[in-house]
Amino acid sequence: MNLTAFWPARAVADASPAYRISARLASLLLVATGLSDYLFWHELVGFNGLVYMVFLVVAQLLVLPRYAPVRRTAAFWVAVGGCLASGGLVAWYGSDAAELAALASGLMLVGVVNQPQLRLVSSAVGTAVAGILPAVALVLGSLRVPEGLGGRLRRGWYYGRLLGLPLLALVVFQVLFTYANPRYAALSMQLWDALGEGLARLLEAVSIPHLLFLLLCGVGAVGTLVAVPVHFFLDHESRFGEFVRRQRDGVASFAVRRPNFSYSDRGALALRKEWLAAVASIGLLNAMLLVVNVVDVRWLWFGFRAAPGFDLTQFVHEGTYVLILSILLAAGIMLWFFRRNLNFYKPGLPLLRWGATLWVLQNAVLAVSVGLRNYYYIEATELAYKRIGVYGFLLLTLFGLATVLLKIWQRRSAFSLVRLNSWAAYALLLGLAAGNWEIWIARYNLQPRFTRLNIGFLLTMPPRVLPVLAAREGLIDQAKELVEEGDDGYFHATTRQAAHKKLHARLAEFRAEYPERHWQSRTGASEQAYQQLTSHD
Repeated sequence: MNLTAFWPARAVADASPAYRISARLASLLLVATGLSDYLFWHELVGFNGLVYMVFLVVAQLLVLPRYAPVRRTAAFWVAVGGCLASGGLVAWYGSDAAELAALASGLMLVGVVNQPQLRLVSSAVGTAVAGILPAVALVLGSLRVPEGLGGRLRRGWYYGRLLGLPLLALVVFQVLFTYANPRYAALSMQLWDALGEGLARLLEAVSIPHLLFLLLCGVGAVGTLVAVPVHFFLDHESRFGEFVRRQRDGVASFAVRRPNFSYSDRGALALRKEWLAAVASIGLLNAMLLVVNVVDVRWLWFGFRAAPGFDLTQFVHEGTYVLILSILLAAGIMLWFFRRNLNFYKPGLPLLRWGATLWVLQNAVLAVSVGLRNYYYIEATELAYKRIGVYGFLLLTLFGLATVLLKIWQRRSAFSLVRLNSWAAYALLLGLAAGNWEIWIARYNLQPRFTRLNIGFLLTMPPRVLPVLAAREGLIDQAKELVEEGDDGYFHATTRQAAHKKLHARLAEFRAEYPERHWQSRTGASEQAYQQLTSHD
């Protein structure tokens, strides 16, 4: 973004400290600092997140010139929508996923405003972070002692001396009237008590930690509203294109130099050898994948039953991670072969493309098998955050495989794949933030069919889960085994009495603590949970 939107009549490269902040920007900086302090000091994340995200969007629209180029970019409006959506999710759930989505959306908005040409989500976030210190330095360098300060101080001292005599008379008569009139003395004591309480609150509010937090709020306000151009990530992106281009000045890594061959002969021979290596590699990968997929389809897809003594945990954990790693390694091999001139080798390109397409489809089948492993584990044990994360990662994997097909058939570059997948990851983050995962986990795990109940895991969930736990408290007595995870990372058995006691303690703590929360720290889901719990009292 052009710095003249904030610092008119000066070039960015000018080192002279003559920048001036516009009145609108100065007002927004003060409002942002005070609002951040009011919303977040000694507060949990809740409705304050939505208020701040709305303010951030409105402030950016006010600061940006009406015809700024960034207003015409899709990335800017996607970031605006992401800020508002994630802010709303923070206000309703207050979950870690919603907080992370809001942080990513806010940084992406600031980064895109700084450099509208950015194409990667990570580059926008990096630009926003990298621009904080230069913006703070620029604002500090623009501070000046107001002109005519000495004259103002002399005039203030003059009027102060004039008011000295009336103030002294006020103090004298205040003492006399206090001794002479008991009712007046009582009113005076009430006034002094009120002033004392206000002064005490003021002194408490300006504690050292609070001042440091206020300073941090000011730094955040400057970092989000003052755009000092940061070109590092944009310059890095500018070296990469969306499509692979044919290279005529050196062909392949298998180039052979023989004096009897011309340059074109050597290049054709090298490209032929690279094509043979690619066909052999893709063929072997397809053959091995075919065997693995046939075994998985026959074993997992239809009528899978775990045999007695079968280690389902090892089967899911180690097997899932190994299969995911194999997919990533194979994708790396594919990107390596399709990085350069093999995309233009017409004699063998159809065979190479169809072989790679078969490999992508087989990897999609492998990803489905991984999902089935995860499903069987959930069916046999419980639903947890990691199991949800596996499905999220598999969705990204399937999307990544689809982009590999685009690379193969449209000659897209690796940078294009990174760009598409980074936006897909951001969309997935917003999707995860929109899920009421804790409620769904609690309802799923609290089923009579499970013989083991991880009550310790459920009791560590946010307060919005408490109505579900209270409604299904009877399942604690029905479960054959109650466990909780210890500090050593292993599960340990616990008693039913201890489980009931911990649940009742959490319910009592929430009922007593929630009414004391300020509106900033409240969430829609917690408010709903509190109303459900108190309505049954």
